[in-house]
Amino acid sequence: MVETKTPPAEAVNETAPQVDDEMLRDAVWARVQMARNVQRPHTLELMAGMADDVVELHGDRAFGDDAALVGGLATIGDHRVVFMGHQKGGEVEENIRRNFGMPHPEGYRKAGRLLKLAERLGLPVVTFVDTPGAAPDAPSEERGQAEAIARNIAVMTSLRTPIVTVITGEGGSGGALAIAVGDVVLALENAIYSVISPEGCASILWRTSDMAQQAAVAMRLTAREQQALGVIDTVIGEPGEGAHEDHEKTARRLGEAIEAQLEALVHHDLDDLVKARYARYRDYGAFTTKDLPVRERRERQNFVNRLRTLLDSGQSVLSVGEGEPLAPDAADDIDEGRDIEVDGHAHLDSEGSDK
Repeated sequence: MVETKTPPAEAVNETAPQVDDEMLRDAVWARVQMARNVQRPHTLELMAGMADDVVELHGDRAFGDDAALVGGLATIGDHRVVFMGHQKGGEVEENIRRNFGMPHPEGYRKAGRLLKLAERLGLPVVTFVDTPGAAPDAPSEERGQAEAIARNIAVMTSLRTPIVTVITGEGGSGGALAIAVGDVVLALENAIYSVISPEGCASILWRTSDMAQQAAVAMRLTAREQQALGVIDTVIGEPGEGAHEDHEKTARRLGEAIEAQLEALVHHDLDDLVKARYARYRDYGAFTTKDLPVRERRERQNFVNRLRTLLDSGQSVLSVGEGEPLAPDAADDIDEGRDIEVDGHAHLDSEGSDK
């Protein structure tokens, strides 16, 4: 690992840190560009090369169908599966129609419907991740983008069926994680996986997207680095110069890896599978815990008990005028019509005369 020099904290926004080894920066950025290559195979192309009996299902049964996220039923080897994944286009018009692989809420709700269908039918799930992120436009937010993503993550953490996730290109932010909570996570050699794009990271840290290459190095987003961090389990090599050169060979290699994982997962007890999957994602991230001193907590009485305690103690609870306590027999004196003077004013007796 190449060491980098870190500037003082106060200088971060003024002078961007430089990578000592320029070759490292160029190599990482080349991976980013490869992951974004529009000619890479996407979900439907990969399924056509590795699976049989592919039947695509459409719609979320609430709003509409989203072309940026596809899914359905297929057979991979000897396993009937439910598949879903992001779908980009190889041409400009197709990319626009599929919103460059950035799903809207209806796309994620379609995926959620397929997840529940898989659990009901007892079929394993295979997901393909290739998106810069979820659609960030106002209509998507109005239709509940964040809720749709969060609900899918919650569903996948407790789904009682095996899940295999494959990062095929660009895995970005919650838009990727919404269909990436798997028991096993595979990745193609030139894929990247991160919480934000390098440009977005650079814009936040250095106030300019020009530092995207530096951010890509710092984020450790390549498939091999993510494998070293324990986020990705297996990295699958790509043919030739990359997956874009040979779709069929890439799909065949990927299909063999997925089939091997399915063979292992289908024999696991479902309760153990769900517990292990949940624990896997709960354990991501380094943190420390510290026990705090336990404070003795006094039992808090309700209002009635506090009032009863106060009355039983014999303390005065009523006062008149300038805070003078009301004598215990004051009320009786008034009732009996005796001459009672309070605050310098005479009260009438029971006969109505002014004392």
